[in-house]
Amino acid sequence: MNPEPDAVPPAAHGAARGVRLRWGFGTDIGLVRENNEDSLIALDPVFAVADGMGGHEAGEVASALCVRTLAKIAELPGGGRKASAGVVQQYLLSANARIREATGSRAGTTLAGLVVVERSGQPNWLVMNIGDSRIYRLSAGVLTQISVDHSAVQEMVDAGHLTRAQAAVHPRRNVVTRALGAGDEAAADFWLLPAAPGDRMLVCSDGLTGELEDDAIAAILAAEGDPQAAVDELIQAALRSGGRDNVTAIVIDAQPGDA
Repeated sequence: MNPEPDAVPPAAHGAARGVRLRWGFGTDIGLVRENNEDSLIALDPVFAVADGMGGHEAGEVASALCVRTLAKIAELPGGGRKASAGVVQQYLLSANARIREATGSRAGTTLAGLVVVERSGQPNWLVMNIGDSRIYRLSAGVLTQISVDHSAVQEMVDAGHLTRAQAAVHPRRNVVTRALGAGDEAAADFWLLPAAPGDRMLVCSDGLTGELEDDAIAAILAAEGDPQAAVDELIQAALRSGGRDNVTAIVIDAQPGDA
């Protein structure tokens, strides 16, 4: 496991009004790939995973530029907790431009993550997604996928041409329809969800979801009380299942407490 994923600070706890956050994170090159093109950020209030595309080194550059740009959200007034979807999208457009300039539009990256924001004095998860990295929420024992993949197979599922089980093994399952730094579409989808004590959020690359079914992910998240232990077990389970891609995950827990 890579002990120093890009743009991750040492702290693993923080506070928002009404909830206290704890998190864990990790990334692994996997058992097949020659390099790790994933990058992550776990800098309260920004938690995100970027999965680079474009071959050796170029994908690494794209994902690293993405998370480094998002890190600047924490420098906004209020520590980034007043950020809106519009503000976050501007940072993503900045990342898109930086990636294109650095790689000559030869590389891109997916992006999935969340920003912990306050609305009317209450904490919320501002969830964002471009591509096929994912965000899940475990609440009251139920795992829900919040993000919707921007992928060729997801479009076929939406059109009723494929089942989710068929999509998981389809030859075009790795074709994304939206990315930063590549293609014509760099707009993220956003969701705003109340953050309640007991929520457990998972942000991950498709190296995890490509190896583990949602039921297996839910079982690990429910069994491991510590967020870092949950991340470590998710990654190890993905490696045991084949580890055919880079595997990256962040688990964020909302616990009772006030800032």
